[in-house]
Amino acid sequence: MLSILVCHSYYLRFDKKQLQRAKPYPPLATLQVAALLRKAGHRVHLFDAMLAAGVEEFEAQLAGPAPDVVLLYEDNFNFLSKMCLAQMRRACFEMIRLAAQRGARVIAAGPDVSDAPGEYLRAGADLALLGEGLSSLLELVLRLDTSPAAPATTLSEGLSGVATLDKGEVRLTHGDAVLPVADEPELPAWDLVDIDRYRDTWQRAHGFFSLNMAASRGCSFRCAWCAKPIWGNRYLQRTATSVAAEMDYLRRSFAPDHIWFADDIFGMRVDWVLEFAQAAHANGGPVPFTIQTRADLISERMAQALQGAGCKEAWIGAESGSQRVLTAMNKGTTVAELIAARARLKRCAVRVGFFIQLGYLNEELTDILATRRLLETARPDDIGVSVAYPLPGTKFYEQVKEQLGVKTHWHDSGDLDMMFWGTYTSDFYRVIRDLLHDQVAVEKLAEPAHEVEHRRARHLLQRRWRELLSREPAYRNHTTATASAPGPGPLMI
Repeated sequence: MLSILVCHSYYLRFDKKQLQRAKPYPPLATLQVAALLRKAGHRVHLFDAMLAAGVEEFEAQLAGPAPDVVLLYEDNFNFLSKMCLAQMRRACFEMIRLAAQRGARVIAAGPDVSDAPGEYLRAGADLALLGEGLSSLLELVLRLDTSPAAPATTLSEGLSGVATLDKGEVRLTHGDAVLPVADEPELPAWDLVDIDRYRDTWQRAHGFFSLNMAASRGCSFRCAWCAKPIWGNRYLQRTATSVAAEMDYLRRSFAPDHIWFADDIFGMRVDWVLEFAQAAHANGGPVPFTIQTRADLISERMAQALQGAGCKEAWIGAESGSQRVLTAMNKGTTVAELIAARARLKRCAVRVGFFIQLGYLNEELTDILATRRLLETARPDDIGVSVAYPLPGTKFYEQVKEQLGVKTHWHDSGDLDMMFWGTYTSDFYRVIRDLLHDQVAVEKLAEPAHEVEHRRARHLLQRRWRELLSREPAYRNHTTATASAPGPGPLMI
């Protein structure tokens, strides 16, 4: 059987914002693939880039007994892998070069590989997997075990979603997947991870330790800006009992204080959450956890079910306080649902975070101020603010691709550069980001015990908003075509 080095290229050290946050998680999808390959009988090793100092650590691991195959399988549950930050892409190309130099056959897989397989093949990868690619991967390594020197085009014949270079051109296969892969993923190969290194990082920065899980894969909703290069529009949900069993395994093995569910949408159905809660309590009780969800899924019953299951925090893709923008995004939720979901979860003692997206196509100042009003009204416990990022394969990308310039990827997750001609400049959105964060902080003071402090802070914040609005015309991208959008209208502070 083959010696396979499984790895990924997300280096926390290369992302200043995430390094400062100090909330690293092991590469979940990478570990699941490692477990799958080991179950198939191969000798599997792991290079975990997350806490590595740099590519030199990967090179040092290659200096030992050379692997037959190097599989660069990005963590599909890490949204930063979907964005493909420029720093990580360069690191991946260097890892491919080093692996090929050592004589290993190189297979690459991940969101950016699916979008741009030619980039990775020309960097030196033998084969690129499109989508999740698990069934094709199992057959590829079987063929490599039998014919280690076979050309990549021969190895990929008859398989589904494999890209190779044929006379300098990218060749895609569209055959049937040879081996079925169960929707229930393998328990990740946790034993390959230096868990103590993760625990130390969390404890030093936050005083507690968090690990990650996934109860499902994919998302069936169709937001216009959301790319789905791995699972498409499928939502593959694990059984509630298996998720509870994995949580119990993590608690007994590593004693995390908290679990981050990396699903795009956790639970989806109330009956599943209730079943999970019952199974978790039967196993000795759930580990407190955080999820991502949608406002339109948070009924009273769902909020109560999440509370009973041990959910302590829920992040909702609010995106905007403007219904016009939500409709343009094909988000499928309403501002009223956002406010109601926040209130229901608050009554159940579940903290709420809103993801906010600025700069969507034709967003105007009135829309931004509507987002400000949403935060004033709903008073989420926290927010995460970004600007619209055109991802290949999305309707949004098709709408703005003619405006894209030389820069096609953010350098790191704190970049926040507009990559198309939005209504405003990047600097404007950075100021708005800071104001919105401060808006949330001010609203947290809106309690009787902090009335004087709240009034003072609110006054100072309103003055900052007025100062920005007085300079608003200078921040406009006057070359952008927003004729179909309404004008600013009356600006109420």
